[in-house]
Parts: sequence; C-alpha cells; structure tokens
Amino acid sequence: MEESFQFHYSLLDYLFTLVGLLLFLLDIALDVWTVVSFYKNGAYVYMAVMIFLLLGSSVLLQVFSWLWYSDYLDNIETKVEKFAKKHLLIKTFHFLQLGVYLRYAGVIEISTTHFLRHTNSFTEGVAVYLNHDLQMLRLFETFSESAPQLILMMSIILQRRELEIITGLKILTSAAAIASSVAMYHRCMRAFLPEKCKMSWISTGVYFLWNLLVIIPRVTALALFSSVLPCFIIAHFLSLWMLLVLVAWSQKTNFMEHSGWEWLFRATVGLIWYFCWFNISTGSIKSKTILYYSFMGLDTVMLLGFWCWKVFEYAGCWSSLNPYMVIPTLLGLYVIGILVKIIYYTWFHPRMVEPSQGPFRQAATCDADSTDSINLTLEDPAAAPAQPLTGVLKRSRNMVANFYF
Repeated sequence: MEESFQFHYSLLDYLFTLVGLLLFLLDIALDVWTVVSFYKNGAYVYMAVMIFLLLGSSVLLQVFSWLWYSDYLDNIETKVEKFAKKHLLIKTFHFLQLGVYLRYAGVIEISTTHFLRHTNSFTEGVAVYLNHDLQMLRLFETFSESAPQLILMMSIILQRRELEIITGLKILTSAAAIASSVAMYHRCMRAFLPEKCKMSWISTGVYFLWNLLVIIPRVTALALFSSVLPCFIIAHFLSLWMLLVLVAWSQKTNFMEHSGWEWLFRATVGLIWYFCWFNISTGSIKSKTILYYSFMGLDTVMLLGFWCWKVFEYAGCWSSLNPYMVIPTLLGLYVIGILVKIIYYTWFHPRMVEPSQGPFRQAATCDADSTDSINLTLEDPAAAPAQPLTGVLKRSRNMVANFYF
C-alpha cells in the first residue's frame, strides 16, 4: 500500500473532530430537554413533530453509516472498529442508533495515534477518509434534523408572539451552526487537494458567509409560512422535495455501491436542496446554480407572499413584524448571499480539470499560473491494473470531483 499523494490531517482538524463530538452530544441533550419541555407544557403536537424529526434523522444516519461500513468491512483499520467487527457489534451499534459514535471513536483513535506516535502518511490518509464519511453524516444530520427543528422553533415563537432580541440571537446562532456544518464539510474536501490549495480561514469565512446569507432567508420564509399556514407546509415540502429528487435522479449520480440505495442518496440530496445548494455532479455548475437559485428565489417569494396575505387578512395580529420591512430585508440578504458566492467562486475556489490516467487521479488548478498533479489512489498504479473504485475511495473521489469542477 502506497500513497503518492500526501494527505495532511492537521491538529486543527483533529480538534474540530473533538469539538464536533461534544456539540453532537450537547445537541442530543438539548433535544431531549426540548421534548420534555413540550410534554410539560402540554404541546403534544409539537412534541410528536420533534420526536419524528429526531428519530427520522437518526435512522437516516444509521442506514448510511451501516451501508458504508458494509462496503469495507474487510479493510477496517482502527482497533475499536476491528473489536466491534470481531464481536459482531457493528450492526448492533447501528440498530441501537449508536453507529455515528462508533465512527467518532474510530476517527479519534487513529488521529490520536497519529499525533502521539508520529505514524506514517498512510495512517494520516486513513484519518482523512474516515473523517470524510463522518463529516458527510453530520451534513445529512444538519438538514434532516437541525434545519427542520429551527423552522419548527421559529414557527412556535411567531405563533406565540414571543419574538425578542435574545430569541433572535438564538435563531441566528442556530442558522450559523447550519452554515458552519456546510463550510466544515467543504473544508474537509480540501484535504484531497495539494498543500497550496488548502482552504485558508479567509476562504472558509467567505464560504460560511454566503451559505449563512442564503440559508437565513430560506428558513425564515419557511417559518413565516408555517406560522400562518401550518397544515400547508407539509404539502409544500412533499411536492417540492419530490421534484428535487427527480432532478437529482436526472443528474445520474453514482455515489452508493448499489443502484437501489442510490435513491436514498438522491432523496437525501433533495432534502438538502430544499434548504441550500449542494453539488452532486461533475462539470460546470454555472447553469445549474442559476436555475437552482432562480427557482428557490421564486419559491421563497411565494412563501413570503402567502405570509403577507395572511398578515393583511388578520390585521394587527402580527404588528411586531412589518411585511414591508421583513420581505425586502430577507430578499436583500438572499441577493447579497448570491453575490458573496460569486466572489467566492471567482477568487477563492480551486478548479479541477479532466481526470488523468490512473484509478484515482485528478489535477487541480489552484491559481491562475500554477497546476499541481494529484494522485488520490491508495494503491500504486504501477503495481496493479486499475480497478473500479469502491467504498470510501469511490465516495471521496466523486465528491471531490463534484466540489472542484
């Protein structure tokens, strides 16, 4: 086993993984507290919706985690995962909704070993690959649980007319957490690029900012619509989500090992697209992003229009939120977010060119006058003929090619 591309798993990445685990545990504790609060207040409908979101998201993550484990059970590298495999505990962990914690344990183990014992670059590469799957699971969790929860909480606040400064700060913090999850996944992808292409903190900040600026109007519009027409938000989600899944199918994705499970990935992509953009296919995405943001912008305007109609229908009920101020503000943030995205892709985003020969090779143009060749394969191309990629290698290669078009 060789690596012709030197992966770099920094101490900062390791610390982010530890912080991510702590935040993951804190999020669970806060979710339990929220469910208990709904129960004590007699808000059983809200409690049921909250439990549905929690269980649905957890099951989704465990299914993906188990499918990915089953792709490379014979090539597990960490001791904790080998122990779980030896005692037939991997499937049990996932059945008990603990599969993500097993992944955290594996990443922390191999990362700690790397930093304390200064192991070879292969171990560092394994840490990068394991962290990639973990970050993708966190991304799925963000849009299957955190974003819908934020909309639910905002709708409750609007219906109870409890909008205060501290409440607004909490909402802004939650939206920032969603945008940071997207930014951290993008930063994780940069581990597959040459050192000079590593994501600077300025680049990370710009990427985070444009996601935040487009996510805030989207979730706010959904929450406003849900606060006045709560029954119709389900119909809106289902109709738009099914359309987005069909769009994902039209992109002919090849992310999962089996075509049947590929539909689960497409359904999850449709869920992400309901809130923000996520590229899943190679090639130039200019036309796709223009269509996406135009369509989602029109949908957001429609949601705000229905909310405004209900506000004027029941004049005085929502005097604390003036539509003439709210709507232009949200649409202005949306436009500014798109402009910041254009700035990011103009000055901060490296580009990928067509794959060269080899099972897992890409070239990245990091700036206007330099090109670096990357070989992302874990196998020496001279030692064996090229074979179709599977498992984490396939997933990582596909997503890198999609991100760095």
